Formats: sequence, structure tokens, C-alpha cells
Amino acid sequence: MNTYSELISSIEESRTMAVSSLIKKLKAEGKNVLSFSAGEPDFPTPDFIKQAAIKAIHENFTRYTPNEGHPPLINAIIKKFREENNLEFNPNNILVSDGAKHSIYNLLMALCNPGDEVIFQAPYWVSYPEMAKLAQAVPVVIKAGVEQDYKITPLQLEKAITPKTKVFIFNTPSNPTGAIYSKEEILKLAEVLKDKNVYVISDEIYEKIIFDNEEHFSIGSIDYLNEKVITVNGVSKAYAMTGWRIGYAGGNTEVIKLARNLQSHSTSNAPSISQAAALAALTQTTDEISNMVEQFKTRRDFIHNSLNEIKGIKCPLPKGAFYVFFDVSEYYGSHINGYKVNDSNSFCNYLLNEEHVGLVPGAAFGNDNCVRMSYACSMDELKEGFARISRGLAKLN
Repeated sequence: MNTYSELISSIEESRTMAVSSLIKKLKAEGKNVLSFSAGEPDFPTPDFIKQAAIKAIHENFTRYTPNEGHPPLINAIIKKFREENNLEFNPNNILVSDGAKHSIYNLLMALCNPGDEVIFQAPYWVSYPEMAKLAQAVPVVIKAGVEQDYKITPLQLEKAITPKTKVFIFNTPSNPTGAIYSKEEILKLAEVLKDKNVYVISDEIYEKIIFDNEEHFSIGSIDYLNEKVITVNGVSKAYAMTGWRIGYAGGNTEVIKLARNLQSHSTSNAPSISQAAALAALTQTTDEISNMVEQFKTRRDFIHNSLNEIKGIKCPLPKGAFYVFFDVSEYYGSHINGYKVNDSNSFCNYLLNEEHVGLVPGAAFGNDNCVRMSYACSMDELKEGFARISRGLAKLN
């Protein structure tokens, strides 16, 4: 007799975290594994942020803060949203949580009833479908492959909406593809949503990591949608603060109130020291972000151009984030020494075992034709990784 939760038993472990754990295990065994699976910058957290955290410790800022967040941090978030995203909020519109992932989870739990539908595109971030299931909602996936530059059309969105649709999760710049929706593209998607009773969770965690003079546009800044959009962001990616675990959401007062209630009974406030660090990140000027983005662009150009030199690989140019998401399906059906590559999982397993290169299968993101490779690593690692991938694929029949 199964005495465990059927709901939790139906949830899969995060594939990206599982791959990272496996790679760490192999490294601990002495294997020379190159990992391109991590979704985090390889740069250190800027010193002024670390110093702010140390100062907070010395000043004994080590107790509970209000559940919704430290008031000075909330005010800094309001200012950031106003000046950078054209979003007008007051303190009742903001909730600080343990990372952007936690923010999205809180919002889905606050919005969804059993049987509601949650729409998002594939490729998607690995946690979207599982979080929808945790909210007892039904994930509805819109396919957007390499031929569409991994972006959905207004017509696709229109067709996906039903009377049961409660939430549309929108992510730009995208994890895993690095695709960016232009302002014009977002306005056309917004027109579809204009008269629909659908909430939008806008995941904008990669907004500062963009290239080629692209500009980030927040869907919540569109007047007729502002009450329906909850914007999610955080400090993990832009400030190399993944381990500090600070995300935040801004939107409809009633939705935020429900999310606050949930958080008050689950995690309570985000860590006080991390909130002090996030306050420094959002209020002090730094050129470290632009320097980091410049290095990411150099790495992107190298790995994008290099991968497209390999016969059978199709790699669109990512405009943001720090991933390439490339189509390897022409290698499906190939084999070596009795091992056959049939899908993205077997493709990644082959390169991990044969060449000690860690990639994430595209199946984890809803597109089994592709794999994700992070370039949040050194150029030396990228060059060696490309050499290993090229060598490994050349061996396949």
C-alpha cells in the first residue's frame, strides 16, 4: 500500500539539478568532467555586495524580517521596477522570496485551482510543468522549435487558450534558448490576452544578460494588462548571486496578498543577510554587470560559431541569458560499439561517458531534438569542451 503523497510522487526531480549532481559525483571519483549544465554565472558575487552582507552580520541583522521582505529592500525593488521596467507599484504589490523559482511557485499556488490550465511554451524552463502540477493545474505546452527561433506566435497563443486557462507563463530572455521577444512581438501577444481572463506570470530573471543591442521590454508595462501581470525577477543571474536565494514578485495586490499568506506558512521571510546583500545590489551602481555580459557575449560568439561548424548541428544565435540550445536530432539513430543514440538523453549520456562532457538533454525542456549547453564558464573550458564534443560526434556511425 502506497502511503505517500500521490501529488508529490508525480513530480519529477529537476533534470538540470540531477545532471549537476551526477557530474559532481563523477568529479569526486576523479573523472575529468567538463560541466556545461549549470544555470549560474561563473563570476564571483561583486565585493560591494559581499561587504554589505558582512556589515549586516556585524550589525546583528540576523533576525526575522517581515514576511514580505525588509522594507528598504521592498522600496529598492519598487524603484527598480519603476525606473527600469516602467512598472508602478507600492509596498503592497511586492513579495520577496527565496529566489525567483520560489516566487513563481508562490504565484501559481495563489492563482490556480484544481483543473485550471497553465500555458507556457516549449522549450520551457524545467520547473514550469512540475510547479503547475503542484498547484493541481494542467500544464498546456505550445511548441516553438528551432525553425521559429524558439518563439511562439500570437495565433499559437490564441489557439491554446480555453475557458479553463488561468495563467500564461512568459519568459524572456529565455532559459534554455536565450531567445528574446522584441517589444513588437510582445505587443502582438498582449493583444491576444487583452480581453481574456488570464493572468500572466512574466519571468524576467535574465533581463540584464542581453546582447546585440537588444532591449528588454516588460509585458506588465502595457496599460491594459498591468492588473493581470505579475512580474518576477531576482538577483541570482545579473549579480552572480545564485546561492544567496533572493527573488521577488510585483503585481496585483490580491494575488500578492495570497502569495504572502502562503509564504508565511511555508518558508516565512527570505534570509535577512541575503536581503541586505540584495539591497546593496539594487541600490549601488556597478560596471561589473556590463563587464560580465561582455564576457558572456564573447563566449556566446565562440560556441555558437563553433557548434555550427559541426555537420548535423543546428544552433540558433541566442540573444540573451548564457545558454546555447542546439538541435542534434540528425545524430539520432547513430551508434558506436553497440551503443545507440536515440534521443537527447542517450545523446548526452554518450558524450558524458565517452568524452566526459556534461550537457542537459532537451527533453527536460520540452524539446527532445535539442540539448542545452551553458557557456557560464571559462573560454578555456569552452574550447576544450568543443574539442571533446567534435571528437565524440566524429566517432558516431
